[in-house]
Amino acid sequence: MRRPAQIKAWLSEMDLGQWTREAQGAEELRRRLSVWLTFLGYAAHQVADWLQVSKQAVWLWVGQYNRQGPGALERAGRGGRRWGFLSLEQEAHLLGDWEQRAQRGQVLTAKALRPGLAQAAGRAVSMAYVYRVLKRHRWRKLGPRPRHVKASVRQQEAFKKTSRPAGPKR
Repeated sequence: MRRPAQIKAWLSEMDLGQWTREAQGAEELRRRLSVWLTFLGYAAHQVADWLQVSKQAVWLWVGQYNRQGPGALERAGRGGRRWGFLSLEQEAHLLGDWEQRAQRGQVLTAKALRPGLAQAAGRAVSMAYVYRVLKRHRWRKLGPRPRHVKASVRQQEAFKKTSRPAGPKR
């Protein structure tokens, strides 16, 4: 059986204990406890059993700590929007301009929005990108209007009175 790993003296014993207690979440606590327990002289298989992780994870975390110090165990989140052409604020601002047009009764299509998004992004954008922007900002198709904005009831009635009836269907 391997002997316990040696922990490099990045922090004093008191600072290492304090650093372990300041963990923000369960995953961060596991990583810090693996270093702390290894520092106290426990073997990786014991630490792994106690923390319900693999031995390889314990060795990985201890190795990262020894090479790069306490900051090596800090993790950036995995989620997020890494590849957006525009920030969420820029998208919201751009859609705000178009929302005013929609409030006036203009019909907005994704095809009509695409050139504006491309100009703001400074590159060509696909229709899929336009639809994702609309979905991200909770724009949705509400359905057809009961009548057209520019429809004239008077002209429709006049058309009904003067038009010839349709012939029989064959």
